[in-house]
Amino acid sequence: MSILTKSDFESALNAWKSALSDHASAPDGQWAVKGFIDISRQIYTISADTKVVSKILEIHLFPKILEFAERQRLAVVLPEHQNYYPDISFVSKDDERIRFAVDFKTTYRNPKKPWLCNGFTLGSHGRYFRDRSSVKNIQFPYDSYAGHFCIGIIYDRLDSSTGDRVQPHSLDKLQSIASTISNIQFFVTEKWKIASDKRGSGNTANIGSIQRIEDILSGNGMFAKLGEEWFDDYWMNYGKITVKGETGEMKQITSLKEFVQYRGGDASLIVLRNNRK
Repeated sequence: MSILTKSDFESALNAWKSALSDHASAPDGQWAVKGFIDISRQIYTISADTKVVSKILEIHLFPKILEFAERQRLAVVLPEHQNYYPDISFVSKDDERIRFAVDFKTTYRNPKKPWLCNGFTLGSHGRYFRDRSSVKNIQFPYDSYAGHFCIGIIYDRLDSSTGDRVQPHSLDKLQSIASTISNIQFFVTEKWKIASDKRGSGNTANIGSIQRIEDILSGNGMFAKLGEEWFDDYWMNYGKITVKGETGEMKQITSLKEFVQYRGGDASLIVLRNNRK
């Protein structure tokens, strides 16, 4: 019996993502989901709200997730509570100690700068991230996972000015309904590889992602050359280390360059955020 390693799991995810594309997209590139239907056979199209799109995408892909897990001899464990990390825990049926955390991350392309996306959060850097044995807001302790992955989805949003969501549609009009999203692109990566050094959602304790799509697809985030240990160290200590500034005032370290210099590391290994075309 072979043991499923982190590298094996990532390779399997990457091989599987083409099946997701075929499942999610119609031949014309639009999302295969047109809306939801009631008992009167009326189709109601979906809001372009990212939270709505994300949740329906997860539901739409779930049968494929179960197929993938069965092939890899993995059990699918969903979070016991809302907003727990991760979205899915894959647990080996041969050895329960082998676990992989997977979060769905969806975002849309910037219509004016299509080489950029809106970005997303990569989970909390709070209690369970700092205390790797904690079970607060996490399904299993953070350190018990062999790897932390993202199944990412980048898409184009339908222009909301079309008015396509004003009226319900009859079932016989299904093929003429414009999908809320199109040009769906999947990627798989370990979350640290696409992390930035800034929070992803205002003042909440969430790790932010980079936004340049080419760098996301290639796993070329700010920590890509430094490694996962630097990612862990930086975000476990984000905003907790105080140093003296150039003018003598005390300030918190909230940038990767300052942190690497403080730790005596090589700041030239930082991959700078590049949001240009």
